[in-house]
Amino acid sequence: MTIDEAKAVIFRVLADIAPEVDPATVDHTLDLTEQIDLDSMDYLAWLLGIGQETGLEIPQRDVARFLTIDDAADYLVDHT
Repeated sequence: MTIDEAKAVIFRVLADIAPEVDPATVDHTLDLTEQIDLDSMDYLAWLLGIGQETGLEIPQRDVARFLTIDDAADYLVDHT
């Protein structure tokens, strides 16, 4: 998976959870939950959705690697 493919998955899943979010306004280097109104359940749904889209099981120990869009994309590139 390329970085662009990873970001496409990330934003596709995010659009299902938070359709009001405009991807163009999201800073890829800042904590996602601080930029948009994602509560813990939304965040979990986002992680699970990414896992379903990619066939990847994201272990609990790796959840902290999904704080920013860039971090999440790097993780997907490294693990898919």
